[in-house]
Amino acid sequence: MTGRPGGRPLVPAYLSTGGVARPSRPHLERLSVLTGSGEPAPTGLPAAELALLDALDGGSLTVVEAAAHLRLPVSAVRVLAGALLDRNLVLARAPIPTAERFDPDLLKRVADGLRALKHD
Repeated sequence: MTGRPGGRPLVPAYLSTGGVARPSRPHLERLSVLTGSGEPAPTGLPAAELALLDALDGGSLTVVEAAAHLRLPVSAVRVLAGALLDRNLVLARAPIPTAERFDPDLLKRVADGLRALKHD
C-alpha cells in the first residue's frame, strides 16, 4: 500500500485481498459511495481492510477515491469493501445519478435574454 520510489507497490494487489479476485458484492461500482458504519473493527482484520476503514474514518469516499488513497487498483478496493460490507463495518450506496441533460433551447433563450439586457 505504501509505494517504492519507482511507483510500484511493495505488496501486490492480489495479496492485499487475500488472493480473492471477485468482490462478494458485485453491485459495487467505481462510483459507489462508502462510509464507515461506526462499528469497532474486530481484532485480526487484515491490514488492507484496516487501511480502508481508516480512509473512511470521519467521512465518505467513492470506491475510486478510496483506491487512490490506498494506492490499490479499483478491483482490489471493491473486494476489500465487499468483505467489510459482509461484516457490517462499511455502508455503501449507489452512485449519485447523473443529472438530466439540459434543454439546449432553454439555454439559447437565456443567452439571448442576457444579451438583450446587456444592450439596453
